[in-house]
Amino acid sequence: MKLLLISNSTNAGEGYLEYPKKQIAEFLAKNKVGKVMFVPYAAVTFSYDTYQQKVQNRFSEFDVEVDSVHRYENPAKAIAKAQAIVVGGGNTFHLVKHMQQNKLITAIRTKIMKGAPYIGWSAGSNVACPTMSTTNDMPIVQPRTFKTLNLVPFQINPHYLDAHPDGHAGETREQRILEYIEANRKMYVVGLREGCMLLIENHKMTLIGKRDLRLFKYGETARDIKPDKDFSFLLNV
Repeated sequence: MKLLLISNSTNAGEGYLEYPKKQIAEFLAKNKVGKVMFVPYAAVTFSYDTYQQKVQNRFSEFDVEVDSVHRYENPAKAIAKAQAIVVGGGNTFHLVKHMQQNKLITAIRTKIMKGAPYIGWSAGSNVACPTMSTTNDMPIVQPRTFKTLNLVPFQINPHYLDAHPDGHAGETREQRILEYIEANRKMYVVGLREGCMLLIENHKMTLIGKRDLRLFKYGETARDIKPDKDFSFLLNV
C-alpha cells in the first residue's frame, strides 16, 4: 500500500494544506499521478463543489487535477477508474455515512489494495483505520457501522492534543483514548499531533514532522515516539 495519512489540513497562521504540500506533491509525483479522485463527504457547512475547488487551488501548484466523486451518478465506479484517492477532513460521522451509502468503503479499499495511492487528512486519516471510533467529532448523523477502510491495523487520533485548557473540568484527549483501549484491549492507538503525517510504503511506516507521536496500548504506559524511530511494527500488529 501507498498511504499518506495527515493529522490536519491547516496549521495556525498558515494557508490551507500549506505545511503538507511538499509531501503531497512528492508522494503524487513519485507515483506518477496527474489526477486524483476526491471524496468531499466530510464537508457539512459548505458545499462539495466548494470543497473540491479549495483542494484544487492547492493541488494546482503541482499540476494535479482534482476530480470529485460527488459529480458522478455512480461514485464507486468513479473510484474504480481513479489514479489515486484523496479523502478530506471535516465531520467523520458525515463522511462515513455517505461513504457507506455510496458503497465507497469496499470500492476504495479494493482500489488501494491493488496499489493506488491514498491521501487523507484529519477525518480522511481516521477512516483509513479499522474503525472511526477514535475520531474527535460530534455524531451529527448516524452511519450504519463504525467500520471503515481498514487500510492500517491500528487506530489514529488526528489533531492529538496534550493540553488541558485552564478551567476545563472535562476529560483530556489522553483520558478519552485510555477509555477506548480499556474497551478495545488489542488495539494500538496513534495520537498524531498537528503538523505531522504518516507515510506508509513498501511495508515501512515513517513519521514526518517535527513532533513525536503518542502511542497507546492497553496494559502499557503511553509513550512518545520520535520521528527518527522505526515503528513499522505497527503495520503487523
